[in-house]
Amino acid sequence: MFATTVTVRGYETDANGHVNHAVYHQYAEHGRTELFRATGIDVPDMTAAGVGPVILESTVRFLAELRVGDDVEVTVDVRFGAGKTFRMDTELRRGNTVAATITGTMGLLDHATRRLVADPRGRLIALGDADRVAQVLDDAAADSPEK
Repeated sequence: MFATTVTVRGYETDANGHVNHAVYHQYAEHGRTELFRATGIDVPDMTAAGVGPVILESTVRFLAELRVGDDVEVTVDVRFGAGKTFRMDTELRRGNTVAATITGTMGLLDHATRRLVADPRGRLIALGDADRVAQVLDDAAADSPEK
């Protein structure tokens, strides 16, 4: 399981004083981007290779408020199967409280063909530092209850 932390900023809140619903997706995106960076792959690296991650489906469950100044742990669990899609599920926590879960079906888009890459895990390993990619992705898969 990969984890990073964000701190809630004032401009991310709404009239009720808690984080606006759309910002939860941004926190999940931040977690995904940081996960890729931990593997040695930055978004410009993917762009240069002619690919990029795409979200095919996303569902958020809002469970607790997040407010200005809260430190939010963003954990990302990655699960690859045999197909063109993979799962990137995110949990947002404030201390021991789960504030939200974001489930996502992802793909890796080939910019030239505008189609999903057949083996996204293999393509990511080829793009990044193979040891770091395997460590981050395999650690996430090892923690997954569906392995």
